[in-house]
Amino acid sequence: MATTEQKKLDVESHGVSDASPNHNQRRSSVGEKVRGSISLGGADERAIEGQVFSMNDVDPALDAKMRLVNQTIDEIGWTNFHLKLFFLNGFGYMADSLILLLQSVTAGQAAREFLPSFTRGLTVAAYSGMLIGALFWGLGADVIGRKYAFNCSLFICSVFAIVAGASPNWYVLGFFVSVAAFGAGGNLVLDTTVFLEFLPGRYQWLLTLLACWWGLAPVIGAGFAWPLLSLPQYICAEDADPCRREDNMGWRYIWFGNGALVLVLSILRVTVIRLNETPKYLLAKGYDEEVVECFHKIAKKYNRPCSLTLEQLQDCGHIKSTYGGSRYGFAEFFAHLRGLFQTKRLAISTSLIWLSWTLIGLAYPLFYVFLPEFLASRGAETGEDSPYYTWRNYLISNTVGIFGPVLAGFMCNTRLLGRKYTMVIGALITMAFFFAYSAVKTAAENLGFTCAIYFFINIYYAVSTPTPQKSCRVPIARQDMVLPLAAIA
Repeated sequence: MATTEQKKLDVESHGVSDASPNHNQRRSSVGEKVRGSISLGGADERAIEGQVFSMNDVDPALDAKMRLVNQTIDEIGWTNFHLKLFFLNGFGYMADSLILLLQSVTAGQAAREFLPSFTRGLTVAAYSGMLIGALFWGLGADVIGRKYAFNCSLFICSVFAIVAGASPNWYVLGFFVSVAAFGAGGNLVLDTTVFLEFLPGRYQWLLTLLACWWGLAPVIGAGFAWPLLSLPQYICAEDADPCRREDNMGWRYIWFGNGALVLVLSILRVTVIRLNETPKYLLAKGYDEEVVECFHKIAKKYNRPCSLTLEQLQDCGHIKSTYGGSRYGFAEFFAHLRGLFQTKRLAISTSLIWLSWTLIGLAYPLFYVFLPEFLASRGAETGEDSPYYTWRNYLISNTVGIFGPVLAGFMCNTRLLGRKYTMVIGALITMAFFFAYSAVKTAAENLGFTCAIYFFINIYYAVSTPTPQKSCRVPIARQDMVLPLAAIA
């Protein structure tokens, strides 16, 4: 029997509250038996009254089953399986960040070679592809499952990133960039979802730490860009007319090298860990037997206890919210969308998260995408206007950004701050440095404020979503990243 404190931690971590399914006499009596091992005391019930969402408000059977599943996840605990997930899902985070980076750092030299009429075309292509990918893969994963979307999206991203380096003209390059971003956009949504649905409650702060992979990608990309976009043998001079392909191979090598890296990572996803469907997705779909099989398979492999039985899940009753009449129809999609507004508190939470992503979607990508130009323009004002200094500063600032999520992970795991105040602190400090950056006058200020922005903006990472719609809410929030397109236009 778990202690009261452990039960409280389980409920706080997984965002559910205690309530009894009582639709009929049978379900009520069975529910009493199930709650014999998972119910909470009155003090603990009062402690979680402020929770955003309880599945009991919508589907008591799913609520009871979800608590059993959460208890089983905590019973098995942390294993090497979770460690592998942390690294392999981090690769997906890295790929998403890398695609945005590559198009921004290579656009200048590619435009010099192809002479397009609209030099911001690659940015439009990347964000359009990422938007469509987030919606397609994220919403689709709630319907067809996480497994195939998780494995395919990163592979698509890697293949088209490599092919982008061989583009014969600006339009083909834009197309390949958009398809690569299509794979990367859905990949980010699935990384957080898959990781969270296997993660024990006491380790959920690692979801925030996962964002350090986002900062690692620009470091890798900048490591390629520093020599390949500053050494004269790899780039055309500004006054070169015409700029020939053989004289301007630096940006192509960047796409080839980073695309190959992502391809290796996508292969590791399939070979290092053979991902089964996530238990919470199976549970929401009503596949109780597969849920039990999944947990016992993990427990047996890592020699951990697992007391969950099929009878326990079946005794909770029949789930009524296995959404939609047709497996792949619009009814399934709109059922998931309605699930984000089923209670007043959940509707407010969903709306605020979308608004939050709208605002950060305006500020962060515009700074992120145009950082090389900001560094170059400020460098010109402070005497460091060569490509060498631009890409050196880019590498340094992105390296500093890796450690923002590390601090955020510790902050959100403290009782005093939690996730909510960690986000508030990260947002306020980032805002202050954004304003400060507009007043840069020296080379030291240019680099220092850029590093500070990258560090604190990476603290601003937290999302709370009920499991059946976890892949639905995030991609819709990600569509607010389309705002940079409007600003560019």
